[in-house]
Formats: sequence, C-alpha cells, structure tokens
Amino acid sequence: MGDRYSFSLTTFSPSGKLVQIEYALNAVSKGLTSIGINYQRHRHCHRKEIRLGAGRRPSLEWVAPICPTIGVVYSGMGPDARLLISKARKAAQQYKRVYMQDPPVAILVQEIAAVMQEYTQSGGVRPFGVSLLVAGWDEHRGHSLYQVDPSGTYFGWKATAIGKNMLNAKTFLEKRFSDTLELDDAIHTAILTLKEGIEGQLNENSLEIGIITMDHDVGVGVEAHPSAEKEVGAMRFRKLLPHQVRDYLENIA
Repeated sequence: MGDRYSFSLTTFSPSGKLVQIEYALNAVSKGLTSIGINYQRHRHCHRKEIRLGAGRRPSLEWVAPICPTIGVVYSGMGPDARLLISKARKAAQQYKRVYMQDPPVAILVQEIAAVMQEYTQSGGVRPFGVSLLVAGWDEHRGHSLYQVDPSGTYFGWKATAIGKNMLNAKTFLEKRFSDTLELDDAIHTAILTLKEGIEGQLNENSLEIGIITMDHDVGVGVEAHPSAEKEVGAMRFRKLLPHQVRDYLENIA
C-alpha cells in the first residue's frame, strides 16, 4: 500500500501529502546551505540582494546568472538545478527577443515555477530535487528576492535560507536582519549565518557571493553576465571574484 503513494506523482497519501514532493524537499534539506538577503542602501528606496552558496568543490557553480539583472542560487541536486537554470536562461532570452528588455523578476519566477509544477504531475518525470533563490531587479518592482520550491510554490522574502542548515540559518537571520543593512553589513551577516552551521572552514573556494547593485558600487574585478551592457550606473547581477570573497572572510575572522 505504501509503495502506491511513494511512486505515484498524483496520489495523495492518507496524511494528505504527495510523497514524491516530500522526497524532493528532503533532497533540498540535505543540500548545501544558501542564503538570500534583500537589503537597503542608506535611506533611499534602492534595494539590493546578496546571495551566498557554500560548497566544497570549486568546480561546481552554486550562484549563477540568468540574465544581466537576475541571478539564482540553489540547494539540492546539482543536475536538477543546472537543467532549471538552462530553462530559465532560455525563457529570459525569449522574453528579451520579444520585448527588447530583460524580463521582470516576477515573470521569470513564474516561468520557473510553472516548469517545476509541471514536473509534479507529468508522466515519465519526477519533481525537481532542488529549491532556488531568485534575485533580480526590474524597473517595475525594483529589487526582489524569491524562493521557488519543488512543488512550484514561490514566495518573496526579505531574507531567507534554504538547504541543510535552513532552520538555524533563518533563526539567525531573524535576529540579525535589519531594513537599514548596507552592502558590507549584508555580506557580513550572510557569511556569519553560514559560519553558524557549516562543517569545516569557509574560504574563497568554498563560498560564492552574488550581488545585485549599481556598477559603480562595487568597482572593477567582478564577474558579470556575459551579455551585460557596459552602461555606467546600470543595475547588474554579478559574482564577486575569489580575492574579494577572501577579503570579506578575513574581515570577519
């Protein structure tokens, strides 16, 4: 009897759960911890995101650009995440071909969520064993931070965590987060949150940091999306380079 609920995508168990979704969420809970913070610069209305992913193998990429103004970080199964990231990039490219601009964050999140939801009810597939934090900027809503789960559910956050140490990380963020956080404070808060639960030591090879900010706020030496236009003062998603990550870690140590 139990196998019927375990292997069926669309059959609810007696407790009212879709067991395949529970398995997918379990894969996320065993994944490496990822942090997302939507912080405010000074007293202006400009809000920006800092997203971190902590891992062990530098050959893998946890923080990835989708388009010049949007990026993601994931927890869970790497192959599943890479497939979703590829689909998200294609969706962003299709939107730009039609409307001549990068997609609003909410629109792209809805596209990703629709794909993930479809995999919970289609034959021959299984739910994605991954959750995503999607951060970006658009002229309609400014800066946004969303979480997308294997069921296709998505919701916005000011600060959150996914992965192995999710509960402790969220508790830590609740104590440390403030609407007045600036860039350096947000990065320090996110790193301290990761240090609370990670096994071993954080270094520039096991930590990736992605930010969304004005070009002139960070200066040179950042890794941006390949198609990002060289527009002065433009809002862009970018990853900090290893030596920049190392500087932040040394300031905290």
